[in-house]
Amino acid sequence: MNVPYQLGDPLPDATWQAVRFRTVFECCKWDVQSEDHCVLADFPLLIRESTWQELSSLAESLSRELALAERELLRRRDLQPKLGLPKALLKQFARLDEPTPGVARVMRFDFHFTEEGWRISEVNADVPGGFIESSGFTQLMAANYPGTTAPPDPACTYARALARGLGPGAVVGLLHATAYSDDRQVMQFLTKRMTDLALRPMLASPAHIRWDEGRPSISSSFAESHLDAIVRFFPAEWLPTLRAKPQWTPFFGGGRTPISNPASAVLVQSKRFPLVWDSLSTDLRTWKALLPETFCPSTVHRDLSDFVVKPALGRVGEDIAISGVTAKQKLQLIHREAKRSPTRWVAQRRFTVIPLPSPNGSYYPSLGVFTVDGTAAGVYARIGRKPLIDDEAQDIAVLIVDKGGNA
Repeated sequence: MNVPYQLGDPLPDATWQAVRFRTVFECCKWDVQSEDHCVLADFPLLIRESTWQELSSLAESLSRELALAERELLRRRDLQPKLGLPKALLKQFARLDEPTPGVARVMRFDFHFTEEGWRISEVNADVPGGFIESSGFTQLMAANYPGTTAPPDPACTYARALARGLGPGAVVGLLHATAYSDDRQVMQFLTKRMTDLALRPMLASPAHIRWDEGRPSISSSFAESHLDAIVRFFPAEWLPTLRAKPQWTPFFGGGRTPISNPASAVLVQSKRFPLVWDSLSTDLRTWKALLPETFCPSTVHRDLSDFVVKPALGRVGEDIAISGVTAKQKLQLIHREAKRSPTRWVAQRRFTVIPLPSPNGSYYPSLGVFTVDGTAAGVYARIGRKPLIDDEAQDIAVLIVDKGGNA
């Protein structure tokens, strides 16, 4: 089988150090080092234009189907308990009359090339990350590889969608967990893109928001302002930690100011989303073709070693168990927990990712294709030494080889 990508040559050291420096100071990527290694790869992943077009088309189909499924799930309160959501969220959905409107809906679909062709492992529909790496860093890498171009810039596309939906001068609250520098850097980077388009971004925590008749404003010691829209970079399941219900429930329903993304996205963010497919009228043919079979662990009446076990609301590869990949003690712990509390986990059929050989050993890529309002908008790729993309993986720039080139 022909693998649809290849690794490019590493940059010369002096050039790489310049790219790395600019990524920190121009693109706000402050955490480029993890222990003894750089989290950015000094070489690109090269793909053909036809490969990018194929991934774009698949991601757009997945996005359309997901939007329809979410809309249906908002009405299907009988199915919501099957998604493994916290009780506070289920109670909120149960009393939801009118969902808060959305604007500039952004998602990211994680693709892997396997022995059966392209497969996806999940969607990041709630608060997808990767803007810095797929935008600023990728643009810097592309400038050093003649004959290649960068895919679309998701940060620019996202900012344009907001500007188009809101108009010049709109005040946008970029809400995030302010204690985490890795979240702050993403918001700082998006601030640059939004300011270039005459938007007025304001960085804050959801705890700084006050709602009045469905309209939010920032009320804090550092700022007082109404908001015309909200960018939510704060996971939906974390919102109840704000404690006071009037502070967090409008992110789900009753708000009159548009949010990107509204908290209803958690309905399809759940890895247990496939468990309700057969009860939905939405046509999910692309999802069914690309996502491996998914089960509740309670229905797997044998050893879980043939499955990838995931938490329903897991992120960034945390607490994923793969036999032969995950450390044995951790694997056994996750398997026990999945059997003990199955409604909070899923068991997904394993697929075999085709590794990319290199002089330094094999790599396993994952290509996260962004969509903004249903249109493909760029790709955030990561590459690891094992078939599990977790905190040990590196971010890698994806570059498109021009027509007539090789990849």
